[in-house]
Amino acid sequence: MTDVAASTAPATLDVAAVRAQFPYLERPEGIVYLDSGASAQKPRAVLDAMHEFGGLHYANVHRGVHRLAVEADAAYDGARATIAAFVGSTARETIITKSVTEAINLVAASWGAANVGEGDEVVITQMEHHANLVPWQQLCLRTGATLRYLEIDAEGRLDLDQLDGFLAGGRVKLVAVAHVSNVLGTRNPVAEIVRRSHAARARVMVDGAQAVPQEPVDVAALGADFYGWTGHKLYGPTGIGVLHVRRDLLAEMPPFLTGGDMINVVDFHETTWATGIQRFEAGTPPIVEAVGLAAACDWVGSIGGPAAVIAHEERITAYALGRLAEIDGLTVVGPPEAAGRGALTSFAFEGLHPHDVAEILARREVCVRAGQHCAEPLHRAMGIPATTRASFAAHTTTDEIDALVDALREAQRIFA
Repeated sequence: MTDVAASTAPATLDVAAVRAQFPYLERPEGIVYLDSGASAQKPRAVLDAMHEFGGLHYANVHRGVHRLAVEADAAYDGARATIAAFVGSTARETIITKSVTEAINLVAASWGAANVGEGDEVVITQMEHHANLVPWQQLCLRTGATLRYLEIDAEGRLDLDQLDGFLAGGRVKLVAVAHVSNVLGTRNPVAEIVRRSHAARARVMVDGAQAVPQEPVDVAALGADFYGWTGHKLYGPTGIGVLHVRRDLLAEMPPFLTGGDMINVVDFHETTWATGIQRFEAGTPPIVEAVGLAAACDWVGSIGGPAAVIAHEERITAYALGRLAEIDGLTVVGPPEAAGRGALTSFAFEGLHPHDVAEILARREVCVRAGQHCAEPLHRAMGIPATTRASFAAHTTTDEIDALVDALREAQRIFA
């Protein structure tokens, strides 16, 4: 499995059957939801799994021996195994967090604080979401390390020769990169970035928030040291994130949060920590949310798996790129072809502010996101104040893309 190749699997998504599983599509307004990159809608399988567990089997985990506690333990531990397997990880390498933002902060505050110091360098890219930029910026400010940026070209791709130049200096401790850009849609060559970084003895943190919902991901095949992703973009609940950490690195990481359930022994003067992933899960975890995310992973498998999803979303993205190209004055940022990008399109409209565009679209029940998408430095690097983003999912249809284009033409007429 590769991180950049388009799926060639013959699997075909039954989009009508998929759409029948989303309650929001039963609303009378005829909502066109093109904002899955911000947060995905939830299928009934996920909602039902959370409702059943919360109503019939709920208890706190790893604390009791009564019937409900035992059932909750089994459900939570089983959910972790399912979540880990979905991205090619193992339960012993999978830390449950509240978000991918927390996952990245965990790595920065734990591994980063223990391994990055004055004179060292951290490399990130211009396309990073603030969640994979600010933690490293602040780490470097605290430690005296230097933060370096990989630049993007005119099509939103990285120059790996520049990475080689940074690595050649021998000071880079970590490279942090988005698997898929949440603005450009760029699908970065993560496996190659990992290979080059490891050859220079640098670790790699991958932000997989946009990638996991859109394509098959195998963290073991990628070789990533740290891989973070989130539940709510994969048709699962909010309040849960996931961090894969290579097992051999866990011992290098002091605790990020302290409290209950992550300790070995506590007395009035000192504390010793639990081993492995347990030391990073202080307090009551997102139990119901873990069950919901595991159900989301199973649901994706039930509709054909990630290969079927990416094949469908590439067709939708290609159609969207073609239709958007018909509109005068509209410029799509990022790679020009669907095979080289994730399932989203961000665009600037000459003479129109993205917030005005989004408002007109909202009047026609077309849901998009407008602004800088938590990527202010990227927009500054592109020389664009803000963009409008339409992002797609397993339930997106070409009719919905047509509705988007019709609404954009209306916005153009109104503000002409």
